[in-house]
Amino acid sequence: MQEKESSVAEPPAAGDEQRGPYGRALFALAKWFAYAGGLVFIALVLMSVVSIVGRKLFNAPVPGDVELLQLSAAFASATFFAYCHLMHGDVKVDFFTAHMTSSRRLLLDSIGSLLVGLLGTLLAWRTAVGALSLREAGESSAILELPVWLAQAMMVPSFILLALAGFYMCWHPWTRREMKP
Repeated sequence: MQEKESSVAEPPAAGDEQRGPYGRALFALAKWFAYAGGLVFIALVLMSVVSIVGRKLFNAPVPGDVELLQLSAAFASATFFAYCHLMHGDVKVDFFTAHMTSSRRLLLDSIGSLLVGLLGTLLAWRTAVGALSLREAGESSAILELPVWLAQAMMVPSFILLALAGFYMCWHPWTRREMKP
């Protein structure tokens, strides 16, 4: 049986050797960030279960469980963005581009990735500025008195990684493109 050839370009596989050394390193780092975020979410679920069971059965919830959830979930969510972008997991509206040539789709994808890179840069910068502002203000959580700036500062590396992933995905396809006469 022959496979049907698709007119829509497929995203590269996760183990694509054509990424180059920088791309492979970036992909590996993004994957480890996502693993770390997943572990944080697993820990948050376990903490929530312990707190709910403790509250219902023993009238003893985990102190500051909501604070820990709020501070940790933001950091954990940010860890997935770069990996998602590198895996072509972004939401795209293919309705308008389905009948375009592959070079035009590549151009639009590159522009989109450039915007992702710029957004990641903006988010990293403003999140860092906000974290420094919170640190100077000495703001802390209500129950556990955890420094709020620390949770915000922990998101900055993920946004930097998102920016690098966006710029890489903007530049990389053009270096691997076959030039036609």
